[in-house]
Amino acid sequence: MLCLIRRALVCGSLLSAAGAGATGIVVQVQDATGKVLPDTVVYVEPEGGVPASKSPPGAQIEQKGLKFLPLVTVVQVGATINFPNNDKVRHHIYSFSPAHKFDQKLYSGQAASPQVFDKAGTVVLGCNIHDKMIAYVKVVDTPYFAKTDGSGAARIELPAAGKYVVKAWHYNTMGGATPEQTLTVKAGSELSSAIFKLPMKPVVLDDASSSL
Repeated sequence: MLCLIRRALVCGSLLSAAGAGATGIVVQVQDATGKVLPDTVVYVEPEGGVPASKSPPGAQIEQKGLKFLPLVTVVQVGATINFPNNDKVRHHIYSFSPAHKFDQKLYSGQAASPQVFDKAGTVVLGCNIHDKMIAYVKVVDTPYFAKTDGSGAARIELPAAGKYVVKAWHYNTMGGATPEQTLTVKAGSELSSAIFKLPMKPVVLDDASSSL
């Protein structure tokens, strides 16, 4: 019961923060058991489609502490991502994903070539030297997107009222499912809301964790 109250308070605070005249949606994402899911990509597509953007905002994925940071990045089609190496060792980053294949040989500092992600889809990043390094890039064909925070909540502002398709994607979803909901968003009223419950794969412990 306390968990449900906390989630309601989170959604309520997001709605209050929007203020009068807000147009948009607030989304809560959970797994099948009701546990909140941070780092879920939520994106919104108008039913009539989205005009192409000539210069979508870029992003940065750094390597630090033998990790990619952040773990999950979402960008619009056509965005450029930089990959600074802030570790004291060199990395060899790559992706075999159909949405964007690339191979950046061993480098340190700012030497990696920026990558333009020009196709919608999911891109999995790895390091050829450090096998446990992994990250995910979700490339979406819309400028209306967000990631859920630590409470599993996200808010997306929209330019106008109308019908929108809301989608939710998490890197550990069973079968790569991306469920969607259609919402009618009204202008100048409270934010529309959606709740997603995603079927998740079992968490696999690494060797260090399993030996504890």
